[in-house]
Amino acid sequence: MKFLRLVLVGLIVLMNFAIAPPSWAGKDFTKGADYTEVTQEMTQLLQAQSTPEQLGYTQEALQQRLAALQIQQQIIQTASKRAQCRNATNHKLAVYANLPKKTPTSIYFLEPGKITDDDWDCDGVYLPTGTIVATNPTEPSQPLTTPIAFKIVDGTQFVTSTNFQTGAIEFNVLPAKQFHAGEVAWAIPNWTQAQIDANPASQEILD
Repeated sequence: MKFLRLVLVGLIVLMNFAIAPPSWAGKDFTKGADYTEVTQEMTQLLQAQSTPEQLGYTQEALQQRLAALQIQQQIIQTASKRAQCRNATNHKLAVYANLPKKTPTSIYFLEPGKITDDDWDCDGVYLPTGTIVATNPTEPSQPLTTPIAFKIVDGTQFVTSTNFQTGAIEFNVLPAKQFHAGEVAWAIPNWTQAQIDANPASQEILD
């Protein structure tokens, strides 16, 4: 009888895991919108490899874009927790984040050396006009002429750092997309770095 009770308890636990996986269980980000967008664009580019000019690409640019998408796809497929943003610069960093099913994507302020909590979903970072940033590994760093929102895909462990030799902002992974004001629902204000630094740190998003 005791054995039967143990078996029943075990079955109930297994059923609960099947219905509502525990919080520490790995997350499947391949069911999200980011994965759908990445795979659709990859399919489109693969079909256009012989005629890249039809999509406005050179052959070299198309291959570079495909390589970037393959990295994004791999990140989403292998990620076990939500995207996080780490500030490895020497200034406060404006990040886009949301608390899934509770708060929409908004701007928060991350101090140097801090990382967003993985209960939150970091969607990307904001950089103001004049920031020297390396957005393409094959091209020299350039100062931004307008403020830009850099988007990352689900599951990305994203590090924004300062190259102290050049002063340029660098990313450990190329952002998935870049947005100007009006191109996305996110707020993209015309701030300076000094204005960002003057904002209090957003303690609620910290790991």
